[in-house]
This record gives sequence, C-alpha cells and structure tokens, in this order.
Amino acid sequence: MADEKAQRIHDALSSLVDALIPTIPDEDEADADERHDNAVDLARSILDSRDGPAVVSDVNHASDLIKKKLLRENASPDKAVRFSNLYSRLLTQPVLSQKWAILYLLHQLSDSSLEPRPSDGSPGQQHVSEILSLREASAPPRSAGLGQNDGAGSTIDEAFSSTGLPRLPVRGSEQRDGQGINDKLGEVYGRGRAKKSDVPDKGEVLANRDYSVQPPETALLRDLPFTLQGLSSTNLQFSSAPTLTLPPTLPLPLISLLHTLAEPSLLYRGLSEYIQSPEGGLIGQSLKAAIGQELRSYLGLVATLEGEIRRALASLGDGEPRGGIGTAGVTLKRCVIWTREATMGLRLISLMVEESKTRRGGQLISMIHGFSSSHGDPFVGAFAERLLSSVTRPFYDMLRQWIYDGELSDPYHEFFVIEQDARANGEVNDPRRIAATSVWEDKYKLDDDMIPSIITQHFAKKVFLIGKSLNFIRYGCGDSAWVEAYSKEASKELRYGDTATLETSIDEAYKTTMARLIHLMDYKFKLFEHLRALKKYILLGQGDFIALLMESLASNLDRPANSQYRHTLTAQLEHAIRASNAQYDSPDVLRRLDARLLELSHGDIGWDLFTLEYKIDAPVDVVITPWATTQYLKVFNFLWRVKRVEFALGSTWRRCMTGARGVLASVDDKMGRDWKVARCCMAEMIHFVCQLQYYILFEVIEASWDQLQIAIGKPGCTLDDLIEAHTKYLNSITHKGLLGSARTSSSGHREDDFMQQLHRILKLMLAYKDAVDGLYSFSVAEFTRRQEFNAKIETRTAQGKWGITEKDDDELRSPSPSTMARGRGAGRDGTDSPFPAADAGTLENSEDHMLPALRQRLRDLSSDFTSKLNVLLGDLAYQPDVDMRFLGVVMNFNDVYHPVKRKRKEHRSDRDKKTPKPSGGGSSVDGDVAGKGAAQKGER
Repeated sequence: MADEKAQRIHDALSSLVDALIPTIPDEDEADADERHDNAVDLARSILDSRDGPAVVSDVNHASDLIKKKLLRENASPDKAVRFSNLYSRLLTQPVLSQKWAILYLLHQLSDSSLEPRPSDGSPGQQHVSEILSLREASAPPRSAGLGQNDGAGSTIDEAFSSTGLPRLPVRGSEQRDGQGINDKLGEVYGRGRAKKSDVPDKGEVLANRDYSVQPPETALLRDLPFTLQGLSSTNLQFSSAPTLTLPPTLPLPLISLLHTLAEPSLLYRGLSEYIQSPEGGLIGQSLKAAIGQELRSYLGLVATLEGEIRRALASLGDGEPRGGIGTAGVTLKRCVIWTREATMGLRLISLMVEESKTRRGGQLISMIHGFSSSHGDPFVGAFAERLLSSVTRPFYDMLRQWIYDGELSDPYHEFFVIEQDARANGEVNDPRRIAATSVWEDKYKLDDDMIPSIITQHFAKKVFLIGKSLNFIRYGCGDSAWVEAYSKEASKELRYGDTATLETSIDEAYKTTMARLIHLMDYKFKLFEHLRALKKYILLGQGDFIALLMESLASNLDRPANSQYRHTLTAQLEHAIRASNAQYDSPDVLRRLDARLLELSHGDIGWDLFTLEYKIDAPVDVVITPWATTQYLKVFNFLWRVKRVEFALGSTWRRCMTGARGVLASVDDKMGRDWKVARCCMAEMIHFVCQLQYYILFEVIEASWDQLQIAIGKPGCTLDDLIEAHTKYLNSITHKGLLGSARTSSSGHREDDFMQQLHRILKLMLAYKDAVDGLYSFSVAEFTRRQEFNAKIETRTAQGKWGITEKDDDELRSPSPSTMARGRGAGRDGTDSPFPAADAGTLENSEDHMLPALRQRLRDLSSDFTSKLNVLLGDLAYQPDVDMRFLGVVMNFNDVYHPVKRKRKEHRSDRDKKTPKPSGGGSSVDGDVAGKGAAQKGER
C-alpha cells in the first residue's frame, strides 16, 4: 500500500515538472533526464521537509488572503465570487488533508512578477525563494540579436515561462548552466542542516567585548546576595531603611539593572520590619506569619542564586574579557530575570501591607480576598489564595468555637460578632430591652463592617443566630450539659476553601440549635402556655371568670381607692378562680395571676385602680418582655373599663325591666314617656358596648392570635421569629383595638385619638346610668308616696272621716324628704343616689323643679352621647384598616346616626364641654356637668 502511494506521488511530481519545465529542442536525452530528475528531487525534498510554514494552519485565513488579493487586483468581484465557489467545493473533498497548505502555496506563487520576496522566516517561503533564485541562476545567456546577456536569471525566467525558450542555447553555456543548477541544488539541500562556521554568534561578540567599569560586574555579583537580603555590602550600601546607595562610577545600563534589583531588596527590608512588629490581632499576626513564610521562600531563591553566582565566579579566568563573566552563564541581567517573579510577589505583599494598616479582622480578610476574586492577573489571584489559606485560620477557629460552643473567643475584636454592654450603648433606656432580654437582645450584636467577603450576609446572620442561641441555652436556659455534649459530637475543623463542608456544618448546627431552643421554651418553660394564659385572663378571654370577678368586686370597687385592701382583692380573685373554669388551669399559671392596685391619686375609686397582673420570669421574659407586659396591662385596663360599663348598664337595665312590671307601672301616667326615652337611649349604649367588645375580642384579638399561631407554627421558627411575631401581635391589638397614640395635626395641635374618644363616651354612659338611677329613685319615691297616701285614705275612711284634706293634697303634689330617702334605698339597693342627702329645709318640695331637672339632664347626656358617637363613627369611616371601618358599619348598621368628619383646622372640640362625674358606681375620672336646678344639687 505504501509503495502504491509513493508511486502515485512520484507520477504526480513527474507530471507537474513536465508541465512546468518545457523541453529544450535538440537537447541530449541524458541531459534532459538529468534535468528532469533534479527538478523532481527538488520537489520531493520540499515535500519531505518537516519544517512547516511560520503561519498558523488555518484554512479560512488562507482563503481570506486569496480573496483579498483577488478583490484588490480586480475591479470586478467576479473572480472572488468564483474563488468562493471553488473554495466551498474544495472543503467538501475528503481526499485532500492539507487544504490550507495548498491554498497558502497558491497564494505565495500568485505574484505575477515572479520576483523573490523578503523572507518571513517560514520554511515554505524559503523554498519558494530558492526556486526563484534557482531560475535566475540556471537561465542561459541571450544572443546578441536578442539583446545583451544579463546573467543566468533571464534564462531561468524564460525556462519557466509559458511560451518556452525562443532559441536553442549554446552547448557550452548549457553545461555551465547545468553546473550552476547543481551548485544551487547543493546549497538548497544543505540549507538548515549545516551552519556556516565563519559567522560569529551575537552572544560571543557581546561576551568578548571589553568593558572597563569600576567596580566590575563580578564584584557586584558577589555583593548581590547580601543586597537581596537587605544587608549592606562593600559596593552596595543601605544608607537608611528605604534607601540603597549605588556606586556613582557605573554606566547607565548597569545602574538600570541595579535599580531593578534594588526593588526586591528594599521591599524585603520593609516587610521584615513589618512581620517583627507585635501590633495587630490574631488575624493580623496570622497575616504576618503568612508573609514570613513567603519571605522564607524568597530567601530560598536568594540562596539558590548565591550558589549559582559562586560557581560562576569560581570558573572565571583572569585573561578573558570582562573576567570571562559573559561566558560564565550568570550576569546581572539574568539575575533580574530570575528574580522577576519574586519581585512581583514582594510588590503585591507590600501593597497588601499598606492597605492592611487601617483594617483588622474580617476587613483584612475581605481585602486579601478582593485580590483573589477581583484581580485579572492569575499570578495575583493564586498568590492571594495562598495567603488566605493561612490568614483565615484564626477566623475559622473563632467561627468553630462560636457555632459549636456558643462562646465568643475574640480578644482583639476581629470577629463579626461583638459582645457589648447595654449601658455603654445607651440601650438601657429602651423599654423593650430590660431585665433578662439583655441576654438575648443586647449581649451580642452583628457587626456588618467586620463580615468578610468570603461569606455572604445571609450566612453571617445564620452563624450569628446559632452562636447566640447556644449561648442563651447555656446561660439563659441553664442547659449547659446539652451544649457541651453537642459540641463534642458535632464539632468539626473548618478551613478556607472547603465551602461544601462549611455550608453543611452551618446548616446542621442551625437546625439542631433552633430545634433545641424552641423545645426548651415550649416544654420546659411553657412559653406557649403562658401566651394562652395571658390571652385568657389579661385579654379577658375567659368570660365566666371575668364575670364572676366583676360581680364579686363590684361592691368593693365602688368605694374610694384609699379604702381598698389588697387581701380583699386577692380573696375575691381566688373566689372567682374556684367558681369558674379557671380552676382547671395549671397551678403554675394560677400562681402567676395576681390582683393589685395602680398608683393612687386624689378622687379615685376602686374601679380606677384595680388591675390584674400575670408574673413572667426568665427566660420567658425574652419573648414576653417588660414592654409587652405594659402593653398587656394597657389592653386589660381598657377592656376592664368597657366591661365595667357593660356591667353597670346591665344592672340598671335589669332593675328597670323588673320595676316596669311593678313600681314603674304605677307611675306610668306621670313618668311613662321619660322611661321610654331612657330605655331607648340605654339600649343604644348597650348596643354600642356590645359591638365594641365583639370587635376587640373577636375581630382584633382572635384574628391577631390566629396570625401569631401561624407565625410560631412555621417549620424552622427561631426565637427571633417568636419575638418578632409576638411584638407584631401586640402592635396589631393596640392599633386595631383603638388604643393607638394621639395624632398631631399640621398646625401642631394634638388631635384626639380613639382612646380618648372612647374614654369620654364610656364616661357619658356611666353618667347617664347614674341619671337613670336618679329617675328610678324619683319613681320609687312617687310610688311610695302614693301607696302611703292611699293607705291614709283607707284608714280615715274606716274611721268615718274625710279621706283627703287640703294638707294631704299639698303632700300629694310633692314627696317628703323621708319618702325620697326611702325611694333611694329601695331603688338603688344601698348605692348612692346622684342627689345629695337633703333635709326638709334644703329640699324644695316641688316636683316642678326636680323632675324637669332630671329630664333635662337625661336629654343633655343623650345628646352629648349621640354627638360624640357621630364624631367617632366619622373617624372610623376614613381609617385605612378595613376592620376598623367595618366597626363603624356595625355600630350604625341602620343609619340611625349621622357620622361627622372632623375638620383638622378646628381645634375646639366637644371635649371643652364638661361631663359630670358620676357616683361610685359611675365614672372613673373627674368631671363636671353644668346642670340646672335640682340636677346640680343631685351631682356628687
């Protein structure tokens, strides 16, 4: 198979030579065969040459060159288009494997002038030049008739022309031409295999050139190892730390080389001083240790260079130019090349040292990591990565101790978790961060500036939460045994570059720690049970308990505040617990429930000061903070006031409904219309109170409680999530429960908030209740008087006297003081009347003044209640919260009220009108109502 291929190549070359070299007429056959064989051998030598062209073997590039040449030499692009078609067909031929070489050869031979081009150094171009020079050397001389002979070049040009030779060549010249061809072929065959011995090498010329410099280069080479180590020598002196003094007699080229070699020397001196300084934290010292390792590698290079210099200097001869340094293999220029990479490393280290002077800890790691991740030079990136593996060891040691032990070992404040003093930071004034919450909220903080760039912000927060949870379990929950066991079981070595192991370790530690903390808060410290207890007792969720407590405390709380005793309140609390379903709660929950009185002020009664307290201790107070306890107390006081109004209105309503079938029916002819209006107004007030209670207890508290349950029931819930969810729960209750703070108008005046509006409305309800009690007392007195009068008539009639006299007629018109007193006792069940006690001298015995005063008082209070309720409904109608707007709709479902939108520019409001302060069973705040006649005397 190989013989067939060789034969085919030989036949193709013969055909090509026959086509290119025309025959010479009358030429001897032997000479023609020899000329043919020489040409074939030359072509075969070109094909067998292993040297390739200096250009890249790119077939597309070769085709582009030909196409550009065709477009440049032809005005029409037809030839270029035709070449493109032929080129496409060439690419589809699988037989030809050297397509690019064919195109490149055609491009080199395409010059129509056939003149040798300057060689580009490629063997292919050299062979083309040889062929052209061969044509010039073997051309026969021209005859005199055809022109003067200008050398062998014209003959070879004609031989390679398409028309052939115009005449027969001379025999003698033919032999000479053949000899010239043979000589030329001999030169061609010998090219590349033998070098002319008479041409001197450039290195030899430079080495043998004599220079007379002082100090000589050999002396500088001898001092160079000391200079590179930052030590002064005979010829190279360090005058100061950053200065190297060079000999002034040296020529400029040597000065330039010594300047380049002085850079690593000066850098080494500065870095040596830096690594010996004791300043810096653990990460800073780790950086110095890593730099010291790099400097030791640099000294190893200097030691190797010193050995080469010594061997070179030992082989020098005294009689050679420049002491023979040029042929020794070690020169200053070669030393510059050998130290180039080390100089780049020292330069990079020096830059890092300069930038590290204002950084520490995580900032230092981020700076080095910036060179690794953001620099385009691969050498700089690899060098920074090598430094990071050593610099980050203290950081990962602190990280391992934090996520497995919950302990912060950071004496130089280099970690992104900092331990702080709450008093030093001024956070002790924050009501949400007091007492045991400092263990969780204030003991540790996350410093964003110290988070290194090798970890993300989310990763850092997770690490911070793991360590803080472990520390809280150890010290806040008293479960240090579990923390130690967990540390021994899960602790792993962390190092830079092992990202997968680090992320896995952090995720496992996060899940385990959070699960343990939530387990302790739920099962050991009963956090969720305490939250349910607060909802039942402080937020009045336990209805039967609250009803019994209010009923048992009503008689005591009607008295002044200075007559209240805590043991009495505690006894009534225990009675309410034993008589309700609260008795089935956990003893620990009932033990924490207590009754107490708020701070006493002048004129207060028991209703104003009574409150329930649920005691919380550590570590539950991390979630139920003192601020949260205050919010619970705020909600309880408001709900207790609403319940108190409901209880008072309900008691009066029951009394009126009972008396309507007896006492009030007897006086219906005189006071029936008054009682009808009073019952209608009381029904409106009871409807308002019931809708307000329903909204707060169900639409606000229950809805917020459901959201809290969803938040704390999520998988992977952390203690921070619990705290955030509980805070959101309380904020939702206080905001949607109409307990928000007052607003400030654009003019700077403080507008009434819902809390103040509700406070005034509830106060009006209690005042109206007292007025109705007064009307009931008057009705009872009238009924008693009539009963006595009828009994007197019967007695006189039985005695045979007139049943009524003129004096009795006067008594019938106006009740006596004793009758009024009996009416008050029967109507109020021992409670005080809105009318002060009066004797015969002070009480006007005329119903013309007393009953109209009561009627006017009831009308004023009812009108005031309606106006304030219209303002409240107007404010609710423009609230952004849907539930608050719905409350207004429920209260005014039949459009009996007309909501009023207050104008913020009007600063005078209904609060300027003074509201009466009811009696012990009435209002909880001071107030006056301008009454008329006997109504003024009936105020307490």
